[in-house]
Amino acid sequence: MAGRGTGPDFVEALARGLDVLSCFDERRRRMTLTEVAAAAGLARPTARRLLLTLQELGYIRADDGLFALTPQVLRLGMSYVGALGLWDIARPHLEDLVARTGESSSMSQLDGSDIVYVARVSVPKIITLRVEIGTRFPALPTSQGKVLLGALDPESLRRVLAEPSRSGLPPFLPRDHARVEEELLAVRARGWALADEELAPGIRSVAAPVRDGSGAVRAAMNVTVHAAETSVDVLLGEHLPRLLRTAGEVSAEWALWQSRPHAEVAVDRGASAGEV
Repeated sequence: MAGRGTGPDFVEALARGLDVLSCFDERRRRMTLTEVAAAAGLARPTARRLLLTLQELGYIRADDGLFALTPQVLRLGMSYVGALGLWDIARPHLEDLVARTGESSSMSQLDGSDIVYVARVSVPKIITLRVEIGTRFPALPTSQGKVLLGALDPESLRRVLAEPSRSGLPPFLPRDHARVEEELLAVRARGWALADEELAPGIRSVAAPVRDGSGAVRAAMNVTVHAAETSVDVLLGEHLPRLLRTAGEVSAEWALWQSRPHAEVAVDRGASAGEV
């Protein structure tokens, strides 16, 4: 994984540390030093130093020769989401949407040719794909990905779709590029996207855009159903209107949050009360 930096200020040690954190996943929750070194593409001595450093920082724990992530890793991702102010705004709306539909709802953002889940409220149903905060999927076969890709200009779209997915799933082979552009143009025009068992059998979802204060699409929100339980007609006729209303409410509140007056000033801690 390491060794892909090209800039003069690229810090290889930092990249390798992030590689170590990234090699843990659902299938590899606990690994030996040798397994970590192999998964991250590192020499064992390098992997050992990085693991011990991450352990000292609280991101890794070791037990009987097996290494595992700690909950502190969540702070890395949640710092990003918290900085946007999006989760605090979206959560009550997502919870209300889930209560009204009885189906799971998520929010994602685009990262290369993938979507990355940044918020989720789920219901206990059997779904073939497990979704958590930070989960990646190829964007094109997902409803949220179609919404996010549809917001790109043609040049950016071609560049993004040329990037390989980092989701860990088998490569997704897109259709003819002209047909893809045509579909995404329709998605952009109507303001929502449907994915009907494109990502995986049994998974059906509809998504709508979430916009920032400038009107730019910054995230997507969806409702996901099991195809055997919910038809396309029900998904579009009953759940989509609720989803569109919820996405609009989140967008409006996010725009207000972004426009709030805010400034930071340096404070002289040594000043007396009379000087303040």
